[in-house]
Amino acid sequence: MDVDAIQTAGLDRATVLALSKRGNAQALLRLVSHLACLFAASGLVWLALGSVLVVPAIVLEGILLVFLFCPLHETIHRTAFASHWLNDGVAFLAGALLLLPPEYFRQFHFAHHRFTQDQTSDPELTTPKPATLWAYLWHVTGLPYWWSGLRTTLKHAVTGRVEEAFVAPAKARRVIREARLLWACYLALAAVSILIGSEAVLLIWILPALAGQPFLRLYLLAEHMGCPETADMLANSRTTSTNALLRWLAWNMPYHGEHHAYPSVPFHALPALNGLIGDHVQTRASGYIAVHRALLGGLRA
Repeated sequence: MDVDAIQTAGLDRATVLALSKRGNAQALLRLVSHLACLFAASGLVWLALGSVLVVPAIVLEGILLVFLFCPLHETIHRTAFASHWLNDGVAFLAGALLLLPPEYFRQFHFAHHRFTQDQTSDPELTTPKPATLWAYLWHVTGLPYWWSGLRTTLKHAVTGRVEEAFVAPAKARRVIREARLLWACYLALAAVSILIGSEAVLLIWILPALAGQPFLRLYLLAEHMGCPETADMLANSRTTSTNALLRWLAWNMPYHGEHHAYPSVPFHALPALNGLIGDHVQTRASGYIAVHRALLGGLRA
């Protein structure tokens, strides 16, 4: 835990430890509600087949589907649940749906936490943030993300090598095993779909995942793009004010400055943490429209 950050925000260790207490009930309730809405949206897609309403139904399901990134994020931190197996089980299922193997993502994300906004060491900055309007629009499609995910997991599965510097050597074998397991599942699913002539995978997973990506990309860009390149966790991550629905969907991650300052605090305690240190978060925005208006204003044509 960052002692300087604790002192800057005025929190003592006892308060941080109390906020960091983990349980299963809050995460199970949030997960069940998220999955219930996702399944309901999937049903709407089937009901709308053959009509123009299938398009908004796919988009709605896609948003709920791709925002499983948020429970994936929480569970790779192992803060969502008190139970280790629940964290890892949910992380694997969410990662499988999003083409983001959890151990690989954990290594990537922990390096991001250690070196946030460091141009030489933060893996999120390996691919530069959009600097032009066209780069911004291309990024927001989510297509670069899917291409990178397919290429990376396939490389790990086929070659049996992990060359990314942020992956600890002791974790390389697990990363390879996960990639191979996921690709075995994907190929088996594709084979069964072709064999029985079913379009369910396309309609319920692939198309919604593609349709939902722009919403997730816009949300994720707001976390760090345009933030100061400093080691100060209360400055290099943006907290964005938003409505209760988006806070529910994103598992309270709009409190992103608070999360980076105190990553041991579970998602359900972030509103309380915001109440204690929100005034110390230096990079804040009044909403996502305001964030992207400012980001677009700083882009080259």
